[in-house]
Amino acid sequence: MNDDARGQAVVLGASIAGLFAARVLAEHFRDVLIVERDQVLGVSGPRQGAPHGVHAHGLHARGHLIVEELFPGITEELRASGAPTGDLGEMRWYFNARRLRPARTGMVSVTAPRPVLEGRVRARVADLANVAFLERHDAVRPVASPDRGRIVGVQVRSSDGAAGDALRTLEADLVVDATGRGSRAPAWLEELGYRRPAEDRVKVGLAYTTRHYRLRPEMFDGVQSINPVASPAHPRGAFFGQVGRDVCILSLTGLLGDHPPTDPQAFLEYVRSLPVPDVYDAVRDAEPLDDPVRFTFPASVRRRYERLRRFPAGLLVMGDALCSFNPVYGQGMSVAALQADALRRHLRGGGRAHPRELLPALAGMLDVPWQIAAGGDLHFPGVEGRRTLKVRAGNAYIARLQRAACRDARVTDAYLRVAGLMERPESLMRPRMVLRVVRHGRR
Repeated sequence: MNDDARGQAVVLGASIAGLFAARVLAEHFRDVLIVERDQVLGVSGPRQGAPHGVHAHGLHARGHLIVEELFPGITEELRASGAPTGDLGEMRWYFNARRLRPARTGMVSVTAPRPVLEGRVRARVADLANVAFLERHDAVRPVASPDRGRIVGVQVRSSDGAAGDALRTLEADLVVDATGRGSRAPAWLEELGYRRPAEDRVKVGLAYTTRHYRLRPEMFDGVQSINPVASPAHPRGAFFGQVGRDVCILSLTGLLGDHPPTDPQAFLEYVRSLPVPDVYDAVRDAEPLDDPVRFTFPASVRRRYERLRRFPAGLLVMGDALCSFNPVYGQGMSVAALQADALRRHLRGGGRAHPRELLPALAGMLDVPWQIAAGGDLHFPGVEGRRTLKVRAGNAYIARLQRAACRDARVTDAYLRVAGLMERPESLMRPRMVLRVVRHGRR
């Protein structure tokens, strides 16, 4: 905490985005209070408020670098606990049933189970002297100043008791909404006389179905994971990777209602239908550790708070509450880290944590990942959305670039640097890269 610390910040939600935000705010506020409807301290497994936590996750490249800066040594902590780490380019990636040429990129990917990673981050945040947790409490509504121009607190209620339990008011100089896709901030704004934000929405009708297996070394043949990624020609996909010393995870993906089943035999048949045999060969006689579990994701949603002409001071929206992406692109945790980094740079530069200054900066962090995810989803003919000339041309070029990456490791490296948010998509249009794509990207 610096010498010019402000009063109290209240963070709604102990999500990854909420924890990252709390870590940054602890440098600039006297006290930081995290309000969470679940019990989270001392919890190492999946929790009710994060139903996606059981499925495959990865902290890749740019996000990993920021997290290591916020929590020095956390990568080694995770590695020592058995969490796999490796080079993003040395995984076995398949696009359109073709394997990308492996490349040593230097970009680290951490494939710890989401509850394990979240637990490590949460423990680091809880160790900060000026951070506290208020568990098993719901945020009911923000408290505004008499002129409704500023949020000065938030009302909360125990999530354990009956609906008639007394409300409790927490005073705050800043309230951060990190409650995820189900954020009620749009409704709160409307109740206070403000407009709801406009939304960009891409309906994907996605489902993940996940099962864990006992790890056998021969399953992966020396690689960290095997990932046949869905494409328009092969819309069924999978993420099959090591997540511990003796455990591996298989998350099947299906779009537009073609959802992977939860019946164990039907689950295996879905695995058999994947465009490459690697995953089925690995698990057809493997020892399952649990039954398949499904998580549905109807649409990617970006809320355009930065375009509102009026917005109350003292309120900030971050993480999935601001923008939730199709999870197959693996961007969620990295984008949360990017937002935390933007908040940190703003506050260190003397910024006032005013939403009129911060919301455009946070929105700027979303432009590239949204372009990647929304543009990629619109490559599937059944996905609803506006396909501009830029989107159509971009998808045609990426398809050819993926073909080139099957023959040229430098193309793999460049492509994964964009996917890992280390480079902007425009980097793939540099003349030397275009020449490689033209040369190696023939059908």
